[in-house]
Order: sequence, then C-alpha cells, then structure tokens
Amino acid sequence: MADLLGVAVLGAGHMGADHIRRLDRVVSGARVAAVADLDPARAEEAVAGIEGVSVHTEVEAALDAPGVEAVLIASPGPAHEEALLAAFARGLPVLCEKPMVPDSAGALRVLEAEARLGRRLTQIGFMRRYDTEYRRLKALLDDGRLGRPLMLHCTHRNVSSPPGFTSAMLIDSSVSHEIDAARWLLGQEPTAVTVVRPRPSSGAPQGLLDPQFVIFETDGGALVDVEVFVNCGFGYQVRCEAVCEAGSARIGDDHGMLLTAHGRAGTDVPRDYLVRFVDAYDREVQAWVDATRRGGVTGPSAWDGYAASVVAEAGVRALDDGTRVAVDLAPRPDLYR
Repeated sequence: MADLLGVAVLGAGHMGADHIRRLDRVVSGARVAAVADLDPARAEEAVAGIEGVSVHTEVEAALDAPGVEAVLIASPGPAHEEALLAAFARGLPVLCEKPMVPDSAGALRVLEAEARLGRRLTQIGFMRRYDTEYRRLKALLDDGRLGRPLMLHCTHRNVSSPPGFTSAMLIDSSVSHEIDAARWLLGQEPTAVTVVRPRPSSGAPQGLLDPQFVIFETDGGALVDVEVFVNCGFGYQVRCEAVCEAGSARIGDDHGMLLTAHGRAGTDVPRDYLVRFVDAYDREVQAWVDATRRGGVTGPSAWDGYAASVVAEAGVRALDDGTRVAVDLAPRPDLYR
C-alpha cells in the first residue's frame, strides 16, 4: 500500500465515481485514499468495497486526510478554484477535470498562483489529447505531409442535455473540449469567436438554444468550426476533420462492430462520453499517476485551462450579442513557455 500514490478524489458524482472506479480497478500505481462530496451517502456509495478510504464533506479535510499525496478534482466547475488553491497551499499535484475554472478571472487567479510557486502542479483533464484517433491526427499534422492546416470541421453531439443545462453551457462546457483540441492540434491560439445558430431543435428543452455553430479564428490564419448539438437524440458523436493545403484527414468515424441481421445492417452509437472516450480517460489518469510518482507533471497545463476559459467566455459573449468577439489572453507566464 505504501508504494501506491494516495489520491484524494473531490466529487463523487458521475465523473468522480468513474474516476474512483478507474483508480481502484484500472490504473496501476495509485489508490483512493480519501473522497470529498457534499453528499456523504453518494461518496460512500462510490467507494463501497474499497478499503482504507476516508469520506469527507469538506475539501480541506480530504486533502489533509492520512495518506493523501495527490488530488483528482471532479467536482462541479465553480468549486475548482478553491480546491486548486487549497492543493497548491499543500504542494499537492492535481489532475483537475475541465473546466479548470469556468470564468476567465478565476482561471487567471489560479494560473498566477501556480506561476508564483515556480513549478507546475496541475494537469487539466482535456482527455481528447490521450485518445488514439486524436493522437494520430496530431502526429499527421505535426509531420507536415498534408501541408499547412487551413480549417478544422468539428462535430459534438450528445443524446440529451442534463437538467439545468443552459445555452451558454453548450459553449463553456461542451465546446470547451473543441477549444483545447483545436489549440493542441494546430499549435495556434484562437483570436476571435463568432456564434450562429439555426432555429432550435424541437427536441431541445424550452428556451435552450440548441444546436449552435461556433467559429474560431486563429493567430495562424486557420478557421475552426464546431457544430454542437446536445439534444440530437440518437447518440454521442465527436468528429474532427482537418483540411490542409495538400489533403485532409478525419477522425471520429470508427464504427466498431458491424452487425447484420433481420434484413438490416448497423453499428452501435455510444450513448455518452464515458463510453466513447473510456480508453482516453484511462491513459490520461495513468499518465498523471506515472508522472506524479516520478515527481513531475505532464499533459495540458494551467495555461491550457486558462486559455480554454477565456475563449469559451468570448464565445458566450458572441452568443449573447450576436457579434464577432475578440479573444484577449493575458501574457503567458514563463513557467508555461
């Protein structure tokens, strides 16, 4: 047990419970040492059958629990800033689910706090960087065989939106993944955002502006468009096509098993992100555990988390105002260069 990295998991909801399972059953080199959730019954259910786990309702109590050496934040976004700063104060390495902090001002405070430490403690949970298809596309674009990227066409569809999901959340919750993926794939920063939308789908809850079409301009002269449709009804789909000067490449069409029976042929469509990206989540958490045990940090940084929050915030303003909104990033601290 002493050889395993003791992790405090903050949040035992849908995402947190899945990470608890992953740390206990899938990832090597780590164990769940503590869990914090406002609902202790939910936390107890998430850790049922796992030995040596303490359950708390307060973040700081979990961080100070015996055996805690690292933190995995899977609580709702508005709670992330306080948790990150508490982890920094204790020198604890962190894997923080996106968004790092939903608002750009809070994200900047976290960025500056880590920069003052003079060392990285944070990996942000943009798991698409660990997906096999995304990694193949990244390698293809980096080697230059298709020439300069001109456009990225992205699709992000969900079966249905959860209760309380707002029109702004289509951008700052769903499209935030495309924001990071585009920055990473292209090696470019978004400079402006425009949002256009059709008449809302009849399948969307009353008042929800769904779907939306989000367009990013970048400092490298590329365009990125994202169709986000969170009440499509039929499945979870994520696709990305890079159009370059000498060719194109598309990911997200891996259909898996083709079943033919009763005069019809078809494939299964994943129902949510935990199915579609299960391998990416496994690799992401394993990479974090391995780096943490070596005393280092890898993967998306607090700068990436901050940049995604700034771009998403500009996107929400573009949705509200119906105008093209410029992206204004703070100077990048030397720690993240």
